[in-house]
Amino acid sequence: MADTAMSDAGSSEVAAGPDGAGRPPGTAREATRTAVWRLRSRGCWADAAALLAKAHGPAAALERTALLVERCLYTGRGWAEAEDGLRQAEALAGTDEERGAAACERGHLAYASTVLGVRDRADEARSALGRAAALLTPAAPGRALLDYRRGLISEHISDSPQAARAAYRRAHAGATAREDVLLLSSTWRHLAGLALREGELAEARHGFAQSLRLREELGFLVGTAPALASLAQTEPEPEASRLLAEARRLFGLLGGVPTWLADQLADQLAPAPEPL
Repeated sequence: MADTAMSDAGSSEVAAGPDGAGRPPGTAREATRTAVWRLRSRGCWADAAALLAKAHGPAAALERTALLVERCLYTGRGWAEAEDGLRQAEALAGTDEERGAAACERGHLAYASTVLGVRDRADEARSALGRAAALLTPAAPGRALLDYRRGLISEHISDSPQAARAAYRRAHAGATAREDVLLLSSTWRHLAGLALREGELAEARHGFAQSLRLREELGFLVGTAPALASLAQTEPEPEASRLLAEARRLFGLLGGVPTWLADQLADQLAPAPEPL
């Protein structure tokens, strides 16, 4: 599974504590979001989703769904729960923006199933993200995340790196404008992955380093091992081995999550693509 295929599932605006650039929470709701973020960042998606289980309304249902979909992508488990959560979010959606956000999550779940080899749902992924694009205006909060996920489809299902790059760049610009640091860490990584694919080593190293820096600053522990492993692909020895050793340490600390990183860490000479 390609290392760049899984680089990141979502945005810091969905089920996160430090929102955007990491502004400190100041309300009871923000305190809950901070708790959710801390659990999510350590790979405790079920516990994070449980904090949202008693909340009502489409926003809470969507946040819970995003957590459950991300768990599928990182662990390859929990598909039925994610589907149930998604159906609830779709049923509660009452505006175009809410329906578009739910469609974006459906597309991402179908993408995860496809790239992880669970079931080929590529057509469903494309259709759902196309529906989201029709529902979300260019200024909608979820538009940058949608562009990012359309880039994933282009790169890892359609094998169209040029279309992927254009989508990642739109997502990067949108994430920058909204100060969505977690999404920026992902757009940096995927643009770097495309650069590496084309032999642009210096550009790839810069992008991977930026991604790692942002994830470390956010404390996104579950996404740090993949970022370390990606940067190791562009560094000479002994730095490459040091980065991989740290990635293995974090991978073990988190109980072998993300599961698709195992092969790359087992054999540093055969880097595996990351499907996030």
